[in-house]
Amino acid sequence: MTEPLHIANCSGFYGDLHDAPRLLLEGPSPIDVLTGDYLAELTMLILWKMKRRDANAGYASTFLRQMDDVLETVLDRNIAVVVNAGGLNPRGLAEALRSLATKLGRKVDVAVVEGDNLIDEVPSLLASGVEFTNLDTKEPFSSTGKLALSANAYLGGFGIAEAMQRGAQIVVTGRVTDAALVIGPAAFHHGWARDDFGPLAGALVAGHLLECGTQVTGGNYALFHELPDFRFPGFPIAEVAADGSCVITKQPGSGGLVSLGTVTAQLLYEIGDERYENPDVVADFSSVELTQLAPDRVGVSTVKGFAPSGKLKVALNYEGGYRNQMSVVLTGLDLEDKARRVRSMLFDLLGGEEVFREVDVQLICGATTIDAPTNEAATGRLRIVVKGEDEQLVGRKFSQAVVALTLASVPGIFADTPPSNASTYGVYWPALIDGSVVDHTVVLESGEEIHLGPAPVTAPLPDKSEEPEVQGLTDEPTTLAILGDLCGARSGDKGGNANVGLWTTDDEIFSWMVRALDVDTVAELLAVDVDVEVRRTVFSKLKSINYVVVGILGEGVASSARLDPQAKGLGEYLRSRMVDVPISLLPKLRQP
Repeated sequence: MTEPLHIANCSGFYGDLHDAPRLLLEGPSPIDVLTGDYLAELTMLILWKMKRRDANAGYASTFLRQMDDVLETVLDRNIAVVVNAGGLNPRGLAEALRSLATKLGRKVDVAVVEGDNLIDEVPSLLASGVEFTNLDTKEPFSSTGKLALSANAYLGGFGIAEAMQRGAQIVVTGRVTDAALVIGPAAFHHGWARDDFGPLAGALVAGHLLECGTQVTGGNYALFHELPDFRFPGFPIAEVAADGSCVITKQPGSGGLVSLGTVTAQLLYEIGDERYENPDVVADFSSVELTQLAPDRVGVSTVKGFAPSGKLKVALNYEGGYRNQMSVVLTGLDLEDKARRVRSMLFDLLGGEEVFREVDVQLICGATTIDAPTNEAATGRLRIVVKGEDEQLVGRKFSQAVVALTLASVPGIFADTPPSNASTYGVYWPALIDGSVVDHTVVLESGEEIHLGPAPVTAPLPDKSEEPEVQGLTDEPTTLAILGDLCGARSGDKGGNANVGLWTTDDEIFSWMVRALDVDTVAELLAVDVDVEVRRTVFSKLKSINYVVVGILGEGVASSARLDPQAKGLGEYLRSRMVDVPISLLPKLRQP
């Protein structure tokens, strides 16, 4: 039986705290593997733009600067480093790391995992009948009439495991699943085979918990009053055991908190139903159980795992056209009437709203602007977003028309943004392809290339389990209460969909949540359009419910006109709503 593997994650996104690797390595707890997640759907488009300007770019350059601080420590302590910072140019990043080591008078064995980048293969795949059918809209990619700018398959963790087996100390990947950064090192360390689905499912859960960095140690935590202080949270560590179970913790003395609540919150982040699919395994999240073992130490049980489907997710991006955004400030009385007048006058100048592909106008203000205590509190922002194919119309013609209204429309108006040019925007297109068409390749330090075949055992996705039987609401008297005084929430984006997970630690509150918070009620509380589908999954062992709001983010974060295009605030909005609560639950409400 191998000892647990200590895996620390120093990055949850491209732009995370620069000092994270150094802070982790300076702590007293041992670290065997340092991982970093730098890629998101939007990041791939950003890296594409960088690579278009400079063929040698296309990777997360911030990681290279972080390694400049800690590479000698990594080499001295024989710590493995596994990151997806390679983006669209993993070989370029690998070479830069070798140059960094040379500058320090050291040598380092760097391997690259590639094969995810399918942009050159898209035309031939389309010609062969691969339709790249959109996972959400079910439309074929050909319906867009566009050329893909980027196309990357999400690879699993066994390329990473193979690289480490062959002696690599640093493994740089392109697009792999976030959890692959943990699955790969754990599979190598514990000697798991590709059909050890139970342990692999546990590593998938550990990877999901680590992938967003400090979100599992108190970052973005709904019940932030539970946090012990106002410091930046420490970055997480997972101690992954041979059976796939793990302990989530952080460096002693660092900020934040590791609790049943913080871990549950991250488990619910950006998920769908209980079937969490990965190229290596499908994990059953309904089988996960958590235990508070000690302060800042939460145990995660073994997890039920199933064979993967054999399909790989592919994220394509294409250029959608031009967009622009302006805002003006409105003051005092009759803000809604003022907003309607400004909108009408603006599009009268521009030839009507129909000359644009999309128009989104939002009046953003507080609860009331009447008798406000300050001038600033009596204001609202009118935010106007337009999209279209005509660069001049969407650009200066639109933005200058907005500014022109500041002396011609309503009292108390003033510009909040200067006139601006249009910018291009990308559209995210998720699809599935057969894993056999992807050449999952490991490039070793010697230059040798190892080609991994697809998963040797595959199976259809297991059926979604039936929801537990739900008894109707009782006749007990109720009163209005704030939902957030009963439960926590965590929300996020997955392409054009958003998810909101709610959790509690109380059995009675959870029982009420299951009965009261059905999809229709939550749709009403979230104020979504009547034709928007909301799906629900109940996780009884976690006292949690997850909701997926289908299509609320349109064509993905790069294209969405919403003020909150990644749905980061959707959970907190839901918690702020008033709901009918049984009188018997009032003693359990969170006290200020």
